[in-house]
Amino acid sequence: MNQILVTKKLYITPELKRKKKIYKANFIISVFFLIVLISVYIYAAYDRDKAEAVSQDILASAEAEQVDNTVVDSDILVAVLNDTIDDGTETPVVVSNPNKNTNTNKTKQQSQSGYTYITDGKITIPKLGIEYGILDGETDSEAETEELLKMSPVKFHGPEINTEGNYCIVGHNYRNKRFFSKVPTLVNGDIIQITDFLDNRTIEYEVYDKYTVVPDDVSCTSQNTDGRTEITLITCTDDSSLRWIIKAKAI
Repeated sequence: MNQILVTKKLYITPELKRKKKIYKANFIISVFFLIVLISVYIYAAYDRDKAEAVSQDILASAEAEQVDNTVVDSDILVAVLNDTIDDGTETPVVVSNPNKNTNTNKTKQQSQSGYTYITDGKITIPKLGIEYGILDGETDSEAETEELLKMSPVKFHGPEINTEGNYCIVGHNYRNKRFFSKVPTLVNGDIIQITDFLDNRTIEYEVYDKYTVVPDDVSCTSQNTDGRTEITLITCTDDSSLRWIIKAKAI
């Protein structure tokens, strides 16, 4: 019996104790980093949900403002009597529509970081079931664009919305269903709708090209459209190494 006890005692060597301590320390460190990773994932998911909520609030506010600036009975025309006919009656001549939306300014708003922007319009992609306001920053600086992108898709370059030229919109790829995450799944022939909040006009665009470029390639923003009205959607690839470019032209 004593011999067995001595043998057991000798088996637990200092080297074995050291390895056990290292194993225990590594286990604790692994658990710690796992908790950190889970926390980061949860926070990122919360942040994405918050960004989606903010974006929808911005869109709802812009659409409500559009309704407030438009008189409901917009089809009523004013007619004045003019040009007396031989029988003594007068013919009505249409001269104006007093209920036409005459709003020429879009309300400026400020982000939490103090950047000023307007909601230029709305992008709707029926196939993807998404609908977002398009923000247009005051300075177009990189820092401003990055801040606004956390809230909604942003006008990156181009003419006035729904006019001749190449209107470019950039949006985040969150690798889920939000913002421009599913935009790379669009194919030629798919429809994108752009609504201008200034005159409440919606134009449909048909996708005709899709490709990737390196991050510093901005050739997709060229305004050489041969007189066509076009849009360009820009977002990151899933690994952020390239940029997806989706081109569409007005139908």
